[in-house]
Amino acid sequence: MDSKMTRIDGCRLLLDVGGTFIKEVLAYADGNFVPGSEDSVPINSDGTESQIRSSLNLALIHARNFASDEGMQIARVAVAIPGPFNFDEGVFLMKHKFASVFGKRFEDIAEAGILPGAKFSFIHDVNCMLLGEMFRGKGRDYDNVALVALGTGLGFTMCVNREILLSPLKSPAVSIFNRPYGEGILEDYVSKRGFLKIYSMFSGTHDESLTVADIGSMAEAGAEPALKTFSEVGRILSGSIRPLMEEYGIQCLLFGGQISRSFRFMEDSVRQGLRGVSTLREISTVSDISSATFNGLISLP
Repeated sequence: MDSKMTRIDGCRLLLDVGGTFIKEVLAYADGNFVPGSEDSVPINSDGTESQIRSSLNLALIHARNFASDEGMQIARVAVAIPGPFNFDEGVFLMKHKFASVFGKRFEDIAEAGILPGAKFSFIHDVNCMLLGEMFRGKGRDYDNVALVALGTGLGFTMCVNREILLSPLKSPAVSIFNRPYGEGILEDYVSKRGFLKIYSMFSGTHDESLTVADIGSMAEAGAEPALKTFSEVGRILSGSIRPLMEEYGIQCLLFGGQISRSFRFMEDSVRQGLRGVSTLREISTVSDISSATFNGLISLP
């Protein structure tokens, strides 16, 4: 990350709260990241309230101590988190994860008193990633941009006329993960579990310890079942989102999330599936998979 060695009194804490890790970094008021402040804390989104509280507290304490050592105080905390979530009030509304803290305020669970006086703000994680690309990444030159987030689940969001399309709860207005597909929903085929299921079909094996990163490594080595897996997922995904690309006049389609690190193995099938979409000018990964969400958080007003 680019940074500016400027000592100031106030700084911002940026939190990317996922299902298994909390990633964090500090940022100066000028929008540059504080060198050496990046950290991650494990979190079990299926855990008890006490376990979730402990992880959030640890993240805040680490950031507070780092800022203090640098002669700074955290004035604002910007949080990217999955939905459903009340992003105005900071209240957990998820039942598929973070169920043990459903209906509770983030600032109460995280014990915001660890950072006295700090102001908290919240944004949907996939919207946040797109926001970062619109202001600091590959979406800067386009009005209509879509983003697919590939990971444990399947995230999707769009920006039309440079405005991110939001639901009343400020989640993405158009959701694709639960669209009917095959014997279930699209996320059953385009997500971590989808990759594993399709690889099992092509390889004729079933290994519960296998990860999508493993399949990516095998694809890198030229293993046919792995290559076919990425190609098939790309075919399924592109066919499913093509009507949206056409309806909303999408000019730029971006891919983020950890699985997108292996996007090159599915790129050809994605491009083939979207060939002929007249408005589409760019298909690519986000500018920096590691910091895309942080770039969105630093772009928040």
